[in-house]
Amino acid sequence: MSVFNEITPMSPLEESRYLQQWLPLVKRVVRQLSAQADSVMDRDDLEQIALMGLLESLRRYGHPDEQFASYAMQRVRGAVLDQLRVHDWRPRRLRQKTHKISDGVRELTRQLGREPSDDEIQRHLQLSPEEFQEYLMLDSASAMESLDELLAGDSLQGANLAGRELEDEVAIQRTLRTALASLDEREQLILTLYYQQEMSLKEIALVLDLTEARVCQLNKKISEKIKTFF
Repeated sequence: MSVFNEITPMSPLEESRYLQQWLPLVKRVVRQLSAQADSVMDRDDLEQIALMGLLESLRRYGHPDEQFASYAMQRVRGAVLDQLRVHDWRPRRLRQKTHKISDGVRELTRQLGREPSDDEIQRHLQLSPEEFQEYLMLDSASAMESLDELLAGDSLQGANLAGRELEDEVAIQRTLRTALASLDEREQLILTLYYQQEMSLKEIALVLDLTEARVCQLNKKISEKIKTFF
């Protein structure tokens, strides 16, 4: 992989040419993360941040090869997510509201002895359809942000890999593969559409003939399943 080899600096002309070539990747990332970003940042600013992430990828990696797309996708997504954290894309009021609703959902689950339906949650917590949709989007976005970090290896490196040898890293990657294999067929398809096809939640909902709210719920469940392995 080029990132581990000696990197030959590119000329400004080469950088410009590669930026244009890989611009669709930037647009896919922006489209995919727009649900998280729209409340704090307009699309043009988001694309500029993603473009800078792509440029940094080119300078760190060197001339693109067949493995560059995966590397660049991770770094471009990371650049956007880092900026969203700086801007705190979930304002304090919304965070508090989301936590309160989550507590209410857990309490209702305990009372019923099973997972409540959407209608039961809305009635119990006296939520409007709009408030419930907002909650699902925020809760799902938070779960997927955490899953992004896990799949990228950032949280693993920080929590588990400091000072460990290569065989420990291999063991953790094996655990991750086991976690992914534990997902059912639909859950694996959602991850494929989200991470490999770079589809937005709305696009995934259309493909699977589900509501966007249901995709949000499934995303959270996927994230929780994978985290139990770590």
